Amino acid sequence: MLDGILWFFQNILMAFYNLGYAITHPQLWLDWSDKTSMVRFIYYGGSTEFFFVVFTTFLVITAIGLWRNSFMWGCVRVLEGFANTVGRFFAWAGLLMVLQQIVIVFMQRIFTRADISFGFGAPLTYDVSWWAEELKLYNAMIVCLCCTYTFVQGGHVRVDLVYSAVKYRTKRVIDMIGSLLFMMPFAVLTWMYGWFFMWRHLITPKVSASDKLDLLEKKARIVKWNVETIGFSPNGFNAYFIFKVLLVIFAGMVFLQAIAFFYRSYLEWKEGPESEGKYLDKDDLGDPDAELVAEIH
Repeated sequence: MLDGILWFFQNILMAFYNLGYAITHPQLWLDWSDKTSMVRFIYYGGSTEFFFVVFTTFLVITAIGLWRNSFMWGCVRVLEGFANTVGRFFAWAGLLMVLQQIVIVFMQRIFTRADISFGFGAPLTYDVSWWAEELKLYNAMIVCLCCTYTFVQGGHVRVDLVYSAVKYRTKRVIDMIGSLLFMMPFAVLTWMYGWFFMWRHLITPKVSASDKLDLLEKKARIVKWNVETIGFSPNGFNAYFIFKVLLVIFAGMVFLQAIAFFYRSYLEWKEGPESEGKYLDKDDLGDPDAELVAEIH
């Protein structure tokens, strides 16, 4: 027990050194012309050291925010603004998905074409089945990149057993506990799985979470890019590695949103009901009932 507590605080203290060293020596992990540098990046992206750097940064920012609530509100606005901006942009993938499906139907059923070309000069030409399977990518982009946007907008389905019946401050406490005990651990586990899952489809030899840094550095001389280009059908979509990248981005965005939700819940708990929804940038879709009444009058 004592050894575990000592290990925990040692890693927190070492996080300051590790972060400073990484910032002052970027060539050791960002110079991918050196394969050893690339495997260091892969290792540290899913390592205990990286976790404690992120965790310690969260603790420091939280401590500053507890001292200066205006700073914490600023963090909430930046993180929620990031989620809204990314989500609003990639939500247009839904429209692209519909338009592309219409084109596919027309090309197959009316023009009886086996392939589709998009572009001018040197168009992008693939089999119809490629474009049909590529629709999955739009769907994955909406799910992964619009998830936190939907959370900010309050669009996720909730199963409410006790939440609506408790007092305002109790709700905020439940939200804080939920962000710390559910959202953050879920995001960390998804990142740990998704990070190495992604790299196993980008390079060879394959890497895993159990690989030690010294072993990866020894493997560096035989590491080469081997990006996954295998489709489910002979002429189908062959860029499924993008789905693995989206999974990692999704985990990172959920973790950031968990921080924003924790901060917002704390500030609304501290400042009271008058701060509920403060600085919340929600989409205004209008009130259909009010518009109907206006039209009748």
